[in-house]
Amino acid sequence: MNSIEVKITPRYSETDQMGIIHHANYLIYLEQARLEWLNNLGFSYNKMEQDGVLLPVYNIDIKYIKPIKFGDEISVRISLKKIPTTRVIFSYEITNQNGDLCSTCDLTLVFTDAQKFRPRKPIPEFLEACEKLF
Repeated sequence: MNSIEVKITPRYSETDQMGIIHHANYLIYLEQARLEWLNNLGFSYNKMEQDGVLLPVYNIDIKYIKPIKFGDEISVRISLKKIPTTRVIFSYEITNQNGDLCSTCDLTLVFTDAQKFRPRKPIPEFLEACEKLF
């Protein structure tokens, strides 16, 4: 399970005046897929936060290739790009119901100690689970 696909139905409130999904909503779709990916791996973001680990965004490289329109059904495919260090990098592809590629993204998060707000190594169990994907 290096990658999973999450189906999403964009809402009317996420569109602009032209009926196109506003670019800021793509980040919400990416987060939804990432949380599901973590759950499938057996980890809860909520539990990691309770254990003192935060995962703030470090970098987002997103390309908007084809607009998503109201009424489209989209799929967000997420995969782990490489074994995490203090950073974890995810790769995404968003396609519409016709299989057209709408967007690609590489997103980097940094494992961060919630008390010191400094980078830290991943939780050992998380690292072990990720290593099994490769």
